[in-house]
Amino acid sequence: MILNTIKEGKIVPSEVTVKLILKAIESSENDRFLFDGFPRSEENRMAYERVVGIEPDFVLFFDCPEEEMVKRVLNRNQGRVDDNIDTVKERLKVFTALNLPVIEYYSEKGKLYKIDATGTEDEIFERVRPAFAAWRLQKLSLILSKSGDPRTHTSLQVNKI
Repeated sequence: MILNTIKEGKIVPSEVTVKLILKAIESSENDRFLFDGFPRSEENRMAYERVVGIEPDFVLFFDCPEEEMVKRVLNRNQGRVDDNIDTVKERLKVFTALNLPVIEYYSEKGKLYKIDATGTEDEIFERVRPAFAAWRLQKLSLILSKSGDPRTHTSLQVNKI
């Protein structure tokens, strides 16, 4: 069903996508996950939260000028028939229209980390690291405040982060 939907150029329903994500989460031994490019719309976001029952701890938004995004897409050499300047610009318009409500939602909840996505991969990576460090500190603070006597629980809780 999914392959046929994709072959027809249609979008896989959010509920189906979320159930696949949930299946991957449940079958994993990890307790932390990083989703790339999801949710792409308010419908995706609401379906995820409805099925999984939780919101993400934080969301990274890579902020990049349109000209730079177009340049990157056209230079990636994936050989896609739709990798031409007009189509790429149209895809970016759709991306912005669908993603803006999601970005605003997480921003209002204080969960959005906006990352300047200009520069080299290494430069961008160095801008991402503080977001994860801030998240770890936030989690540590929350754990310490909930753990009772910090002398007995701190080392165990910190090891879990």
